[in-house]
This record gives sequence, structure tokens and C-alpha cells, in this order.
Amino acid sequence: MKINPYLIFNGDCRAAFTFYEQALQGKLEAMMTFGETPAAEHVPKEHHNLIIHTCLRVDDEMIMASDTTPDRPVNGMSGCSISLNVNSIAEAERVFDALAADGRVDMPLEATFWAARFGMLVDRFGVSWMVNCQVDK
Repeated sequence: MKINPYLIFNGDCRAAFTFYEQALQGKLEAMMTFGETPAAEHVPKEHHNLIIHTCLRVDDEMIMASDTTPDRPVNGMSGCSISLNVNSIAEAERVFDALAADGRVDMPLEATFWAARFGMLVDRFGVSWMVNCQVDK
């Protein structure tokens, strides 16, 4: 069994996942709009450019997302964080800095009693992240 985070955006899913592809050095495996589906005729044309499904593979992990339609907005992404566990201090610093660009750092990336590095941030899209590095390989 794998557990995959699935994020819901209010229209900026494409921008977020294009950003995550670079920041996490992953590979977008799918990105489909509402207008590209067989149900396109049942979706207002002004919503055709919204993302109905996307998935980003990072190593053997997957993160997925979509946009919601304007008639069903989500109220931010509070109450949940995506935890990234990396194998080196250098990778922790790279990922943390990339995700923090134009976002908000809630806890700077630093040594803790349990980890070589740990930090928390909210990226420019409102997604909360925790970056954890327990050992430096």
C-alpha cells in the first residue's frame, strides 16, 4: 500500500506542480485539464483550462492534485503538511530553499535533537511542508 497526498487548488494547480517539478526534481507523469476529458461538453468553457488531475513522481513516491471549480472553492490548505524526508543535509537545504522561495518560513532549517536538519515552511501556493534529514550520508 502507498499513501499519496492529493492536493486541491483554486485554479493554480498547473503553476504549483510546474514549480514542484523543479523544486523537488521530479517528473510530471500526467497533467490533464477539464477540457481534455470526455466530460468537457458538461463543463463550462471557462473551466476547461483548470487541471482535473496531475501527478508528480519523485523517486518512488507520488504526489497528486487537481483544481476545484470556482463554484466549489477550497479554503486554503491548512491543517496538513507534506513531510519530505531526505538523505543529506545538502539535499535538505536545496529542497527547503527551493520550496521557501516567495513563501513563508515557519521554522528555519536547522539541527534539532532528532534530526541533522528540520524546517517548516508554507510555499507560495499555501502548501505546508516539513523537511527532515535525520542522517547526513
